[in-house]
Amino acid sequence: MFSLHVHKPLSATLRTLTLVHFSRTLSDVSNQKPSETTSFIHPTAVVHPDAVIGQGVSIGPFCTVGSSAKIGNACRLYPGSHIFGNTELGERCILMTGTVVGDDLPGRTVLGCNNIIGHHAVVGIKCQDMKYKTGDECFLEVGDNNEIREHTSIHRSSKSNEMTVIGDNNLIMGSCHIAHDCKVGNDNIFANNTLLAGHVVVEDYAHTAGATVVHQFCCIGSFSFIGGGSVVSQDVPRYVMVSGERAELRGLNLEGLRRRGFSMQEVRSLRTAYRNIFMPIGTNSVGIEQRLSEVEHNEELGCVPVVCSMVQSIRSSFAEHRRGICKFRHWIGS
Repeated sequence: MFSLHVHKPLSATLRTLTLVHFSRTLSDVSNQKPSETTSFIHPTAVVHPDAVIGQGVSIGPFCTVGSSAKIGNACRLYPGSHIFGNTELGERCILMTGTVVGDDLPGRTVLGCNNIIGHHAVVGIKCQDMKYKTGDECFLEVGDNNEIREHTSIHRSSKSNEMTVIGDNNLIMGSCHIAHDCKVGNDNIFANNTLLAGHVVVEDYAHTAGATVVHQFCCIGSFSFIGGGSVVSQDVPRYVMVSGERAELRGLNLEGLRRRGFSMQEVRSLRTAYRNIFMPIGTNSVGIEQRLSEVEHNEELGCVPVVCSMVQSIRSSFAEHRRGICKFRHWIGS
């Protein structure tokens, strides 16, 4: 009997060998640890000769680095990440696979040190605002020690006299969106699918749960908490908790205050002030402005810094061109 041997086509064999080699190359790049003085650039990366590359930088396969880019020392670009336009990375930044930072537009994108940009995140590109005019400069500045997770988008400003700003030590989880001209402070946590429309201001130590939507020009106060699935269409005062399809005040963010080290005396004072402002007794209660004044002039509450901070936060929200604050569900008075 004759045995029939079927040989693989040469092209299939070559493809198999190529994939094996490519897989090993990616593994080698992931484990590549350049020295403090030398940089590693994979042969398949496209790095413009005018780009400024710091010491100890690792640039993986199929990365793109534009002519105006500046990459700080010890940065790591994983395979398929890209830097475009006038973009500057501080030291020890990490760009995961698929990340896009910057855009070939007038203006600039600046990232500080120790930032991690997650898989397929897009940071510092053109805004989605009809006010933007082609050719206008637009800007984004990101501070230090931020973790921006996968599929997040952060846009530049819409005008040359504006800027989108992200502070320090923020955790921005997967699929979040921060639109043009937003101002985000420090130490905030945005859970997955948090969406900030244009010109939103977020102070410090705020926390959003998943699928939170914030209307343009709103302000989210420090140490506040927004419940999951909430639609925030007015300002959130400092230290409070809101939730709902049209977010309403739900009391103080007691757990957040405890975690951040507020004293029992501070929390008690905030509770008393909150009740006096938002839970007045009697149907003939005075308006919100007078209630704020009464708290300010109270002998015990008026000298507590956190109470004064909350009052100032509420009063600022009623200034001209502001949106007011989220309503209390049993609001009495004006």
